[in-house]
Amino acid sequence: MSVPQRIICVFAFKISTASTNLRSFILFNNRSSLSAFLPVTQALRLSSSVSNSPMPNYKKKAGKREGVWKEMQSGGLSSSMEATPAPAEAIADRLSGLSMVENAGQTSVPVSSIRFGSVPLANQTPVKSQKTIWKPKNYGTVSGAPAVEVETPVPHQSSTAPEIQMQGAETAPTKNSSVGLSKILKGPLGADFNVDNFTYSLAQIRATFYPKFENEKSDQEVRTRMIETVSHGLATVEVSLKHSGSLFMYAGHEGGAYAKNSFGNVYTAVGVFVLGRMFCEAWGTEATKKQSEFNDFLERNHMCISMELVTAVLGDHGQRPREDYVVVTAVTELGDGKPKFYSTPDIIAFCRKWRLPTNHVWLFSTRKSVTSFFAAYDALCEEGTATTVCKALDEVADISVPGSKDHIQVQGEILEGLVARIVSPDSLKHMEKALADFRTPPLDGDGLNFGASLREICAANRSDEKQQIKALLQSVGPSFCPNGCDWFGNGDGDAHSRNADRSVLSKFLQAHPADFSTTKLQEMIRLMREKRFPAAFKCYYNFHKLDSLASDNLHFKMVIHVHSDSAFRRYQKEMRNKPGLWPLYRGFFVDINLYKVNKDKASEISKGSNVQEKSVNGTSCGKTTSGADGLADEDANLMIKLKFLTYKLRTFLIRNGLSILFKEGPAAYKAYYLRQMKIWGTSAGKQRELSKMLDEWAVYIRRKYGNNQLSSSIYLSEAEPFLEQFAKRSPENQALIGAAGNLVRAEDFLAIVEGDRDEEGDLEVERDIAPSSPSPTVKDTVPKAEGLIVFFPGIPGCAKSALCKEILSATDGLGDDRPVNSLMGDLIKGRYWPKVAEERRKKPYAITLADKNAPNEEVWRQIEDMCRSTRASAVPVVPDSEGTHSNPFSLDALAVFMFRVLQRVNHPGNLDKASPNAGYVLLMFYNLYEGKDRREFESELNERFGALVKMPLLKTDSRSPLPDPVKSILEEGLSLYRLHTKRHGRLESSKGSYAKEWAIWEKKLREILFGNAEYLNSIQVPFDYAVKQVLEQLKTVAKGDFSVPNTEKRKFGTIAFAAVTLPVTEIRNLLNNLAVKNPKVEAFLKGKDMENSLKKAHVTLAHKRSHGVTAVASYGMYLHREVPVDFTALLFSDNLAALEAHPGSVDGEKITSKNQWPHVTIWTGGLAAKEANTLPQLLSEGKATRIEINPPVTIPGSLDFY
Repeated sequence: MSVPQRIICVFAFKISTASTNLRSFILFNNRSSLSAFLPVTQALRLSSSVSNSPMPNYKKKAGKREGVWKEMQSGGLSSSMEATPAPAEAIADRLSGLSMVENAGQTSVPVSSIRFGSVPLANQTPVKSQKTIWKPKNYGTVSGAPAVEVETPVPHQSSTAPEIQMQGAETAPTKNSSVGLSKILKGPLGADFNVDNFTYSLAQIRATFYPKFENEKSDQEVRTRMIETVSHGLATVEVSLKHSGSLFMYAGHEGGAYAKNSFGNVYTAVGVFVLGRMFCEAWGTEATKKQSEFNDFLERNHMCISMELVTAVLGDHGQRPREDYVVVTAVTELGDGKPKFYSTPDIIAFCRKWRLPTNHVWLFSTRKSVTSFFAAYDALCEEGTATTVCKALDEVADISVPGSKDHIQVQGEILEGLVARIVSPDSLKHMEKALADFRTPPLDGDGLNFGASLREICAANRSDEKQQIKALLQSVGPSFCPNGCDWFGNGDGDAHSRNADRSVLSKFLQAHPADFSTTKLQEMIRLMREKRFPAAFKCYYNFHKLDSLASDNLHFKMVIHVHSDSAFRRYQKEMRNKPGLWPLYRGFFVDINLYKVNKDKASEISKGSNVQEKSVNGTSCGKTTSGADGLADEDANLMIKLKFLTYKLRTFLIRNGLSILFKEGPAAYKAYYLRQMKIWGTSAGKQRELSKMLDEWAVYIRRKYGNNQLSSSIYLSEAEPFLEQFAKRSPENQALIGAAGNLVRAEDFLAIVEGDRDEEGDLEVERDIAPSSPSPTVKDTVPKAEGLIVFFPGIPGCAKSALCKEILSATDGLGDDRPVNSLMGDLIKGRYWPKVAEERRKKPYAITLADKNAPNEEVWRQIEDMCRSTRASAVPVVPDSEGTHSNPFSLDALAVFMFRVLQRVNHPGNLDKASPNAGYVLLMFYNLYEGKDRREFESELNERFGALVKMPLLKTDSRSPLPDPVKSILEEGLSLYRLHTKRHGRLESSKGSYAKEWAIWEKKLREILFGNAEYLNSIQVPFDYAVKQVLEQLKTVAKGDFSVPNTEKRKFGTIAFAAVTLPVTEIRNLLNNLAVKNPKVEAFLKGKDMENSLKKAHVTLAHKRSHGVTAVASYGMYLHREVPVDFTALLFSDNLAALEAHPGSVDGEKITSKNQWPHVTIWTGGLAAKEANTLPQLLSEGKATRIEINPPVTIPGSLDFY
C-alpha cells in the first residue's frame, strides 16, 4: 500500500544502567580487544560481555531504542524548535531525564508497533543488545530523536518532496537516575572542566576542502614549470571550470553541512536544500531512498563532499544563475590520518554512481596541448565567455569531459575563470577508464514536480533568517535533515549562542592526544598560535553529542578560520622546515572530545595510540589520491587560477567599487578601477573602453541612487540592465562586456542574512574596501589623499642619488601639490627603512624618495607594510637592462655601475675610488638579484606595486658587444665571489682565504675598466635624457593615469596574433644589399627614410580574428623559440612594400603560417599594414613589381605572441 498519509516518527530513549561512575569511558568489543585497545571515543565498542565497564553504557543504539510512530498535525517546526530563547537551566531540565548508569546485564528494549499512515506493521519483538560497533548518534535533542513528517501529496506537488517536522519526543525524567546534567549547561561548555594527567583529547576532522597552497613563484613561473613537467612526462595539467558560487561541504546528516568558515546558517541550509533537490532531479521517485543510502554511506565511511554552491538567493557574483545547483569539486575520506582527496577520475566515478553533478574538466598531457591551452587563455582572457572558452579548450585538449551541469544553460555566459593544476601523468589513462566504467547517468526526475523551488520558498518566508532556514529544512526531506540542531541547537533558537568556553582550546592542547591524528592537529594549532598566524579557533557545542555529555566527557566543534591568505603562505614555509606537519586546509572543521579515564586505562590508551600511529604513518594512510605522483612537493602543488575580464569588470570594478563610488565620489572610483586594471595588466585598448563605460556607469547609478549606496548583494539588478543597454550600441561594446540580458530578479527571493556576513557565511562584519589610489579632484593640480614612495631596486652606481637631486630641484615636482622629500641612505644613522616609516607617519601625504638600494623581497615587504600603515602607494624605479638568464641586470649594466663607482670622490657612503673593495661590494649587490631573469623581476615588482618606472641606462642601437677583457674580469669576479661566499659567507673580501686573490682582482678590475673608459662612456644614455624620461613616468604615476610596462607577464592576456619577430637591423641590411644590386629597388627606397619608418618587423603566422583562437594557440609550444625565415622576393607597389617570407622548422617541425601569403611588411605609404596582403593580387594585375632574392636570404627570428 502507498504511503499518502502524513506520519511522524518520534524516538523516546530510556537509558538506564547500574552505576553512576562517569570517570572512565573505555569500552571493548570483546576481551581479546584489550591488547589492541584504541581510544574509545574514536571507535566505541559496546559489549554486554563486559560486566563492569567503567564508562556509562549509552543506550541510543540499534536494537536499544523505544520507537513510537504516530500521526502529527501538519504545520511548521514544532515548538521545541521555535526561535524563542530558552535559558540554560530549562535546556538542562529537558536533558535531566537522561539516565546514565551502568548495567551489568543485558537489556531488552521493547519496540512498539510502527504505523505508516493508518496501517500498522507487524509488531516488533524485543531486541536484545548486541555486540556492535558504536556509530555516531542520529540528529536530535537529548530528550528524543527527530520527528520526521512525510507530507501528504497535494495537487500539483510530487510526493518526492516530503516535509520534515523536527520535534524532540517528550519523555518523563527518570528521577532516580539523573546525573545532574544541568550543572554542565549552567555555564559555557568546558568552563569547569579541569585537565589532569588522566585527561585525553580525541580530534577528528569532520569536513575540509583542499589545502590552500600559495605559489611563491609568479604566474609566469608556474606556467613555465607546468609546461616543463608535462614536457618531461612527469605530470598532466588538469583544467576545470570555476563556477561562480561559494564553497559548500556536506559530511552526512550527522556529520553536518558547512560553508567555508561557518555552519548552522542560511548558507548551509540553502546548500542542503539544493543538494537534496539534485537527488530529486537525478533519481526521481527513488530520491528519498537514495538520499538515505547516500547519507549512510558518508557516515559509515566518514567522508565529506565539497561543492561549488551556485544560487541566486545568496547574493550576486558575476551573473545571476538561471538555476540553483551544486557542482562537486572534491570528495574526501576523513577516516584515519590525513584527509585523502579523490583524484578527478575517482570524483567523476563517485558522482556518476550517486548521480551527483560534475564539473567540466580538460586534460593536457603533451607539451603541444598544454602550451596551446595557456595561449588560448591569453587570447581569450579579456573577452572570453563560456561558449568561446569551452570551444577553444575542447579543440586543444587531449581529453574533454563535459560537466553534467552545462555552465551556459545553468549559470550563463559570464565565466569566472579556470583552475589549472598539476596531476599524475597517469590521469589520462585513469580518466578514460572511469568514463568507460561509469557512463553518464540518466535523470529520472526530469519533468517531475518536486514542490516549491528554492526561490519560491525564500520568497514565501521573508520575516527573518530563521524562518527561511526552517522552511528550507522542512522542505528538503527527512533523509537529508532529520533535525535542525546545527541550525537551532537544542531548541533554544540559535546554535551559535551556545559557544564553548574559551578555555576549551587550551584544555584541548594540554590533554593527552588519544591517537596520532589528534597529535598532528594539536601540533598544527600550537604552531599557528605560537607564530601568531591570523586565524581563529572557534569552538561551539556539538549538539549531535548532547546525549553523551557528562562532567568529564565533553564534545564540541572547532572551526579553524584563517583570516588572511598570508597565513597559508607562512604555514607553507613552516611545512618546508617541518615536513611532518599536516597541511592547513580551507574549510576546516574538527569534532573534538575531551574526556577522562581512570589510572588503569591510561597506559592502555597510550599503547593503542602507538599502534594507530604506526598505522597512520604507513604507506596507506595520509596520502592523497589527487596529487601528482613522483613529483617534488612544490611541483605537486602547482596550481594557477585564471580569471576572465568579463567577470572581473562586474565583481571587482562594479560591485567592489560601490562603496568607494558612493562614499568618496567618482574621482576616487576612477582611481580605484584604473589601479585594478593596471595590476591585472589589462591591455591599453581595453582600459580605454572600460574607463569610458565605468565613468558612464558611475554617473548613471549616482544619479539614480543619490547618496544611498546600492547593496552589493543585488547590484546586478541595476548593473545588468545598464550593461545590456550599453552592449546594444555596438559590437565592440558587446565584446567588451561579454554578455548581458536575461536578468533574473532576485530582490523577492534573496536569502535573509541577519548581521553582515560574507558570501561564504562567515560570521564577521564585511569590511569596506579602502581606495587603493589617490582621489584627484582638480584637473591641473591633483591634491592626493595618500602619499607616494619612490624607491630603487638597483645597484650602487645606478645614479639614484643624482636622480633624486634632479627630482627635488624640478620646478613643478611631480606635477601636483604634494611635498617631495628625500632620505639618503648613506646619511641616515641606524636602520634605514624604519626611519623612512617614521618620516612617512609624520608626513603621510608627502612623496618620499627612498634614496637607498632596495634589492630584495624583504625590503619590498617593508615598503608594502609602509604603504598599508601610512596609506601610500609605492613605485619602483629600476635601471633598464636586458638582464641575463638568471639576473635582471646584464654584465654590460654591471660594468657601467662599477665604472661609475670607481670614478666617485668623497662619496658619503665611502663607496668610491678610494674604497679597496668597491668591486666586491658591487658583486655582492649584483648577486642579491640572482635567481630572477629580467621578466620575472619586473613581473614581481608590477604584481606587488602595480607600476614600474624604467630609467634608461644603455643605448639600444648600434651598441657593440662588451669587450672581451671587461667580460672576462667580471666573470672572474663572479666566480671568485661564489667561492668566497661558499666558504666564508658574508665575510669581507679583505679577510679569509681569498684575500690575496681579491686584492689582485680589484687592481686588475680598475685597470681594465679605465682602459675601456671610452667604450663604457659611449654606451650610456645621456643623464639628462634619463632624468627627463623618469620624471615623465613618475608624473604619470602620480596622476594615476599610466599604462603598465610591457613585461612578459603583461604580454600574456593581450594576445591578438602569433608571429615570428625579426631583427630590424638585419632586415634593413637586406634591403640595402638589394638596393646596391638592383636599380629598381634603389629607386623605390630612395627618399623613404627606412631608418625611421621601419621600426618593427615580423611574419604573422595566425590572427585571432581571421584564423581563430585555436589557430593562434597552436603555436604556443614554440613560444620564444628561434625560427629561421627564408626571404625569396621583394614585392612593392606605389604605396606598399613587403618581403616574401617562408618560415623554417623548429625541432624538425615545420612552422607554417596560416596567412595565404606569408610576408614582412616594410612600408605602407600611409595605408594600413594589412593591405600588404594584396600585393600578390596587385602583381597579377600589373600594379606591383617582384624582385627575386636568389639565393634566398635566411634571417633567424623569435616566435612571439602579440
